[in-house]
Amino acid sequence: MADTPDFLTLRRNRDRSGRTEVVIKRVLLGLVALLCLAGLANVFGQRPESSTAAASAASLKLYAPARVRSGLYFEARFTIDAHQDVKDAVLVLDPGWAEGITINTIEPSPVGEASRDGKLALELGHIPAGTTYLLFFQAQVNPTNVGRRSQDVALYDGDTFITRIDRTITIFP
Repeated sequence: MADTPDFLTLRRNRDRSGRTEVVIKRVLLGLVALLCLAGLANVFGQRPESSTAAASAASLKLYAPARVRSGLYFEARFTIDAHQDVKDAVLVLDPGWAEGITINTIEPSPVGEASRDGKLALELGHIPAGTTYLLFFQAQVNPTNVGRRSQDVALYDGDTFITRIDRTITIFP
């Protein structure tokens, strides 16, 4: 058997005594595994959640994710249950619904679209008492968009306020 070269020691090179690379590799692998588990637990979003606001004239329900990732497609569903006639229903969305988000489609298409103090105003028209109006909103988060945004939603009958849902969306990279 050949002699061990002078610059190598059996204790360090063969037995790997005193080496921290294995510990560092295991810690890094554990961090990657924790990141994957957090994604599975919906920490980084997409699972929708419901928010509801009610008044005597109508109730408003929003079913949409509150946490999303950049580049993600998502859908929001607005449900309006009219308890009384809503002659000129208008859904007013905070700028956070469009800031850094590409709106792909809104179905059924609103009767009209406008701006109310910098907010999106979707004119839905007449909703008779005892009926339900569903509005679907499909969008994609722009890849460079990260942070928190207000995504409040208010329901009006013309200029008369009915109810409001306060919410915030968190966008992860």
